[in-house]
Amino acid sequence: MSTALAVLAVVYVALMFGVSWWSQRRVHDVEDYVVAGRRLSLVLATPTLLATWYGAGTLLTAADEVSRTGLRAALLDPVGAGLCLIIAGFAFAGPLWRMKLTTLPDLFRAKYGPRAELVASLLMVPTYFGWIAAQFMALGAMLELTFGLPLDLAVVLVAVIGTGYTMVGGMWAVTVTDFLQVALVTIGLAVLSIVVLLHLGGGDVAQGWSGFFDEVPDAKLSWTGDGTVASAAGLLAAGALGNLPSQDLLQRIFSSRSERTAKAACVGAGGLYLLLGAAPVMLGLVGPRIGVGIDHTSVLPALAQVFLHPAVAAIFLLTVMSAVLSTIDSAILGPATVLSENVVARAGLMLDRPLRRNRLLVLVVATISLGLAFAGESAYSLLEAAYELGLVSLLAPMTLAVYARQPNAAAAMASMLAGTLVWFGHLAGGVEGFFGTAVPTGLACFALSCAAYAVVAKARPGPSPDPK
Repeated sequence: MSTALAVLAVVYVALMFGVSWWSQRRVHDVEDYVVAGRRLSLVLATPTLLATWYGAGTLLTAADEVSRTGLRAALLDPVGAGLCLIIAGFAFAGPLWRMKLTTLPDLFRAKYGPRAELVASLLMVPTYFGWIAAQFMALGAMLELTFGLPLDLAVVLVAVIGTGYTMVGGMWAVTVTDFLQVALVTIGLAVLSIVVLLHLGGGDVAQGWSGFFDEVPDAKLSWTGDGTVASAAGLLAAGALGNLPSQDLLQRIFSSRSERTAKAACVGAGGLYLLLGAAPVMLGLVGPRIGVGIDHTSVLPALAQVFLHPAVAAIFLLTVMSAVLSTIDSAILGPATVLSENVVARAGLMLDRPLRRNRLLVLVVATISLGLAFAGESAYSLLEAAYELGLVSLLAPMTLAVYARQPNAAAAMASMLAGTLVWFGHLAGGVEGFFGTAVPTGLACFALSCAAYAVVAKARPGPSPDPK
């Protein structure tokens, strides 16, 4: 199977680069490169929003964590991530689209001034390094399992491929390849799920579904697992709320052709995320009970190799690879856009070559993330940390920038710094819970961020500075 899959993988990668070169014809300026000229229809916007996080985070990392610890791990992804898209559609897509922004820090500049723009940029970008590293690690481990490649080489190959076609076509390449990749992974997951249920039910899917609950112990079907309700709530909040102030999500909203499209695409993608995300969660839960994925191999590729015909298994593994790449491209493009437009350009650098500047920053972000991938942190830990930093640092000031009648620049700065510094203190000290209590650190630091805004806004009322 490995030979057939290798051939398919090479053909697939060539196709992705071909699509990127074709997409490059649509790229005439920075707006085309970073927000697809604000021309995405519902048919294109929905799958690319779904692909924002539906990659290694769900198909590999979350499925494997569910396999090891139970249903509680699904609260972060896919449940939290799916709810995040729905919340974004109802609460943020409309007002943010109407502002005609390019990046989230553009909102901070407009409402709070250039200093807040810079701080928001510097807080946002690091959240992506761990997230991208998690994608590199998960897909690299899959290539190691499938092809027997050394892990280091596999991770580098993933980084080179994902970075390469993102650099070429920007948001247009991301969108078109996402459309193809989401279609592939939907078909692949449906086939694998049906085959596993048929196995459990002796040829009957309905019996297989009943057999699923017989195979999985009750402890693994608990949403709280070995923890408390409070810790489970913190995990859900990290996924559902921490992702809201993320450039890769908002960049897709900005790329939609209309406010209505942006809203509908978010809600539709969120619903699909929850629906499709149920499949890897189910497979992750049942895998160890039927002897698959218990030897620290990734559970979905292992199930495919056991239950599918070699040719079909090869195609399924290709769909998983494609889904991970669909997340990697946008995860790289998002922070690169922020660095380019809100840090480098604002410093007056490379103003005469904006497209080259954006492509260069794509390479910089990918290189830093690759270095972090070799640092050895577990993919799930990187995932959770990336989600929580957005929750504690940017969600409160972003929400108030959209809905407050008179946004306050000093309050926004206090909000960003208070939540972030206390959260980093807990992370560096290895302290579980807020100051050692049962209160989840992420939720507590988000509340602290909100409180800091309120206190400073009351003490120093007044208009925000001129964003110029």
